[in-house]
Amino acid sequence: MSWFSRRKAPKPQAETIDRMQLPDDIWTKCPGCGAILYSKELRRTIGVCPKCDHHFRLTAKQRIPVLSDRHSFVEIDANLRTTDPLNFKDSKKYKERVKRAEKKSDYTEAVVTGRARMNNIPVMLGVFDFGYMGGSMGSVVGEKLTRLVECGKDERRPVIIVSASGGARMQEGIFSLMQMAKVSAALGRLGQAHIPYISVLTDPTTGGVAASFAMLGDVIIAEPKALIGFAGPRVIEQTIRQKLPVGFQRAEFLLEHGMLDRIVARAEMKDEISLILKNFGFGD
Repeated sequence: MSWFSRRKAPKPQAETIDRMQLPDDIWTKCPGCGAILYSKELRRTIGVCPKCDHHFRLTAKQRIPVLSDRHSFVEIDANLRTTDPLNFKDSKKYKERVKRAEKKSDYTEAVVTGRARMNNIPVMLGVFDFGYMGGSMGSVVGEKLTRLVECGKDERRPVIIVSASGGARMQEGIFSLMQMAKVSAALGRLGQAHIPYISVLTDPTTGGVAASFAMLGDVIIAEPKALIGFAGPRVIEQTIRQKLPVGFQRAEFLLEHGMLDRIVARAEMKDEISLILKNFGFGD
């Protein structure tokens, strides 16, 4: 008689399997302090770490309800799409990258524009989505922003643009660089009409976006610790052959050196912008 017998382990019941197969995003690690955060709690804090105040990146779909009154945002120019003017191809065709980005972000471009109300103040709101090809600015992004600004001028609505971008889109070459001047010229006309433009810089705001309209606001606001700059720190160090200061290109460093007007926490952003607009004479 055998001392041991090999038996098959009992199959787990359906209830046990469901309990074991937890969603992948139930926990989130904070890159700021390394804390393991309950994702549901993180959503309640609008993507801000309750331990170290690190501001996670938000998609346009997540950010728009934070800034606008409930159900007030009405998108404009949602049907504009790039036509691949250069027929560009690197490791993949540009058209393939566009299709993949649309599927990933649920938007047709890297910026979402529309009319909204902010604490009952009518505004024109543009919000970048970094998940769409790194929030890069191509010809359609420039066109949508220009139309947004022109609508603000015609309807006498303040313009708010929330930037989160890696800069100009390389797949469109000179066409993307032209958008810097195009949007800046529209903002110049908005200023001549005495209508305020508020620029909100989030992590990251870099390249051609930072070098143009992102830094042209009548008031420039940034989220805490946002990366803001034109070229990357490594490129700058190699160019000037000097070691950069600690915290260089972060919002706090830029505020200290006069590049920003203020740093505002995400939960306070809507009320802060509304107060600024009232000081400009908009709203009650």
